[in-house]
Amino acid sequence: MPKLNEDYEDLRKTVEAFARDVVAPVIGDLYQREEFPYDIVRQMGAMGLFGLPIPEEYGGMGGDYFALCLTLEELARVDSSVSITVEAAVSLGAMPIYRFGTAEQRAEWLPRLTSGEMLGAFGLTEPGGGTDVPGGMRTTAVLDGNEWVINGTKAFITNSGTDITGVVGVAAITGERADGKKEISTILVPAGTPGFTASKKYSKVGWNCSDTRELSFDNCRVPAENLLGERGRGYAQFLQTLDEGRIAIAALSVGLAQGCVDESLRYVRERQAFGHPIGHYQAIQFKIADMEVRTHTARLAYYHAAEKMLAGEPFKKEAAIAKLVAGDAAMDNARDATQIFGGYGFMNEYPVGRFYRDAKILEIGEGTSEVQRMLIARELGLSGL
Repeated sequence: MPKLNEDYEDLRKTVEAFARDVVAPVIGDLYQREEFPYDIVRQMGAMGLFGLPIPEEYGGMGGDYFALCLTLEELARVDSSVSITVEAAVSLGAMPIYRFGTAEQRAEWLPRLTSGEMLGAFGLTEPGGGTDVPGGMRTTAVLDGNEWVINGTKAFITNSGTDITGVVGVAAITGERADGKKEISTILVPAGTPGFTASKKYSKVGWNCSDTRELSFDNCRVPAENLLGERGRGYAQFLQTLDEGRIAIAALSVGLAQGCVDESLRYVRERQAFGHPIGHYQAIQFKIADMEVRTHTARLAYYHAAEKMLAGEPFKKEAAIAKLVAGDAAMDNARDATQIFGGYGFMNEYPVGRFYRDAKILEIGEGTSEVQRMLIARELGLSGL
């Protein structure tokens, strides 16, 4: 692993210890009960993890996006539900307000979002449109005097219905562009606004401690000044947000992949078969060696993408590569770790069982693996052939 500077390494060790000492002892039971980890979130807020890449003037830690990625990796080594809660709250909730918000919007929302007092979310995906966001979008926002009137439905929205959810950025059709395409804008909708309803939690395969819901808007009215950024720039804003978010999801995926290695190494030293620890056998050794190779390669990929992003260089291709490689590593490592554990790997009381359930979404969420391949091909100049 590339050597981190002292500040990054101190942060990594701090989060590693928190995940080991605070998250690990309780997360299995919370996961089984599908319970949101409010106490863990509160402690992460006190540590400043929700404000890592946000300037201190808004209550943040004044760090950068790579610091966030290191945090996500260490959390996901123990549990991805906790990690995705931070990722979505920062990347999708707070960062769009920081990047595109007015001074008044930043002052109103960021101090509470960076402290973990409240969580933010972003409503983009709809029931009829996943990858095809513009084509599938049906949610509308009509300006009526000094208010936006929002109608529509959003699907698969993280952090959208907890007791501490504070605001959701909603992408909506606000008109028609000169070329006849949909004009899409983003509007901030505070939790509790009349007409804004969060459904009950989805019953999910994995990420059982994270909050994911469908949102509905029925003549939901918010002030005109809740427009985030320029009118008609909502989709472009979110594409930029997604490029950054892919690096964050890659970091989370690396954490899960590393967690599979960690758990497997512990297990193969203890589990006996035919007179030896199973780590004695070459078949097991090779399997874990392959897991380590995948993890190391994926980590290098997200480090490289983050380096380019922080340097202000184009990083779309590198972010897509990192997301693709890391998602594959997480899924492959989870499968191999479960195989190493045998019957115990199929039991929810063992972390690798959770890892296996959590891994699949990493090939789907924030851009499927197919989308990453499309982006890479496009950046290579192949899409116009």
